[in-house]
Amino acid sequence: MNMTAPASLLDEDACYRAMQAKDARFDGRFFVCVSSTGIYCRPVCPARVPKREHCRFVASAAAAEAAGFRSCLRCRPETAPGTPAWTGTAATVSRALRLIEEGALDEGKLEDLAARLGLGERQLRRLFLAHLGAGPQAVAANRRLLTAKQLITDTAMPLSEVAYAAGYRSLRRFNDAIQTAYGVAPTEIRRASEAQAGSTIRLKLGYRPPFDFESVLSYLRGRAIPGVERVEAERYARSFALGGAKGIITVERAQKGHALEARIATIGSTKGALPIRAIAARLRRLFDLDAEPSAIAAALSRDPLIGPRLAARPGLRVPGGFDGFELAIRAILGQQISVKGATTIAGRIAAKFGEKIAERETEGIERIFPSAKVLARADLSGLGLTGGRIATLKALSAAAAGGRIGFAPGESLEATVAELTALPGIGAWTAHYIALRALGEPDAFPASDLGLRKAAGGGTPVSAAELETMSQAWRPWRGYAALALWTI
Repeated sequence: MNMTAPASLLDEDACYRAMQAKDARFDGRFFVCVSSTGIYCRPVCPARVPKREHCRFVASAAAAEAAGFRSCLRCRPETAPGTPAWTGTAATVSRALRLIEEGALDEGKLEDLAARLGLGERQLRRLFLAHLGAGPQAVAANRRLLTAKQLITDTAMPLSEVAYAAGYRSLRRFNDAIQTAYGVAPTEIRRASEAQAGSTIRLKLGYRPPFDFESVLSYLRGRAIPGVERVEAERYARSFALGGAKGIITVERAQKGHALEARIATIGSTKGALPIRAIAARLRRLFDLDAEPSAIAAALSRDPLIGPRLAARPGLRVPGGFDGFELAIRAILGQQISVKGATTIAGRIAAKFGEKIAERETEGIERIFPSAKVLARADLSGLGLTGGRIATLKALSAAAAGGRIGFAPGESLEATVAELTALPGIGAWTAHYIALRALGEPDAFPASDLGLRKAAGGGTPVSAAELETMSQAWRPWRGYAALALWTI
């Protein structure tokens, strides 16, 4: 949905479905004006969802104010992504959060962080309060605490290592923080959690059932990059390099509860603390663990084309990507050639330019996929690529290496597609595919895809324009409809 579109262009039924699911991916894309209360809210407001007949949807907070509605005190729509209060400073706050994740406030001072951002300390506090509702130090402390709690309960790391991995400067501060927050010592939490022995870090990643894990693995298996990923009947494994750490991650169903279990084995020396939070976020996007399957099914189940497919495979998820740049490269390679052919060339790129894992090969994983900086400088000739495809890969790599394009969720679908299609050789199909899988954009829909057009026409392709029209009934979860047409 277009966040900046006039209210008359908003699909109100799609907006209502997104609001019913309280899907955070649509926060800032639209606002709901509730006639029975005179208040306007964000789609993620924790209040009870109002009746459909009391809802009017607008594209901006300003439009709601102009219509005479008051701002909700619970969800504070004036601070939603995309609003004037957010737009001018979101990049600064995002950069500050990345620096906090890297430990900027674990050992440094707030004034030093503010200086790195070109701000005053007071101004930085004000921006954090406006965007996040808490100051930088409080955000940093909360992230340290949550990371420590997860490492205590889900891993067998020694508590001294947990303290420093979570960002605490001393064991005493770590013990005090846990005792204050949970009322018990870290050792008592560890005993209660029955953490398994061993040096591998284990994380549990919860999801809302149903969850068709086998179908996700099947999709990833056919696209796994040789030497970088390995997918078996019940397990996914891959190499990674993130935040100064390198290693191998394996993911399978947890034995208990609605969760996946990820095992992280580091390789070589790690510079700084292992970025547990960043790894968990990427895995959640890879397996689409934040989806609300009941809301998606409710919206699509009555559609004659999509409904029967979802009924045949409950818990459908859109397989994402652990690394957005890697997936974008893979998408470009897949232009106009088979999945197998694109996978073969991706393996050649990894074998030639990827860093070799120092230790012995693990489960067929022996390389780390090359970074944007490496591919921007690489000679890609002799790999089976056309000159035009090489030019596109180099342009994307240079843009990513230079920070001109990123692969973090947050921008609107339209803005993402515009950024990608501005690069040579990237059309709407590739841009929507990248948005769908790399960014987890639930409404991305490559309407020009021949497979989708054939499925929509019962074997005889409909036109891209016809499919685009048909897809309007599937908003705001067209990405799930696309996957259903592709795979079921």
